[in-house]
Order: sequence, then structure tokens, then C-alpha cells
Amino acid sequence: MDTQNLIKASTGWVCPEDNEQCLRLEKAAVKIQSWWRGKVVRQTLLHAALRAWAIQCWWRSMQAKMLEQRRRLALRLYTCQEWAVVKVQAHVRMWQARRWFLQARQAACTIQSHWRWHASQTRGLIQGRYEVRASRLELDIEILMA
Repeated sequence: MDTQNLIKASTGWVCPEDNEQCLRLEKAAVKIQSWWRGKVVRQTLLHAALRAWAIQCWWRSMQAKMLEQRRRLALRLYTCQEWAVVKVQAHVRMWQARRWFLQARQAACTIQSHWRWHASQTRGLIQGRYEVRASRLELDIEILMA
């Protein structure tokens, strides 16, 4: 719709071609139309910018959540690996301690068995006592047969 038809429709009168008032009205109508179009464009751009900003905020929050999930997964994996290392070390130390204990027990059993054999061989056969005096040794030995 051109401006003259708009003026005719709004005022109800016909504007002569050379009238100065008509030109002013036409310029005013053009200004109003350009202001309105600018307002609509700015409003559309503002809405588009707000929507883009909302999408960007959502995307950043999703990225932060994914990063946090990756960090937690890495921490969980690290913790599991550390516990596995600790368990292996504990088992190795337990094995070493048990091996040392078994060797010591075997040595003690060997010593005890030899001592018992020796004690059984000499028990009751030779009994004696001795005294050490200033310059000489007094020895009294009794041999018994069982």
C-alpha cells in the first residue's frame, strides 16, 4: 500500500499533488513506517540473540557436566588402580612374611629335633659337677648305666 492510498484511507480526503501538507504527511508516514520496521527488526534480532544466548548457556552447562563426568570416571579408574596396587603389595608382603615364618619354623623344628636327639642320647649316662678354684679344677663325674 503506498503512502497516498494510506493517507486517503486514514483521513478520508484526497490530497492534491502539489500540496505541501501532503508532502509532510507522506514524510511523517514514511518515518513512522521506518521506525516500526526498525522496531520489529530490532525486536526480532533481540529475540534471536536471547534464544542463541539460551542455547549457548545450555551447551556450556552440558559441556561442564560432561567434563565433570569424565573427571569422576578418571578419578574412579585411578582409585581402582591404586587399590589394585595396594592389594597386590599387601599380598606380596604377606607371602614374604609367611615364607620367612615357615623358614623360621622349619629351622626351629630342625634345631629342636637335633637337640631332642642329643638330649636323649646323653640323658642318664653321664652326670657330673665341676668347681673352679683358685689354681685348679675339681671334676667329679659319675657314669650311670640304665
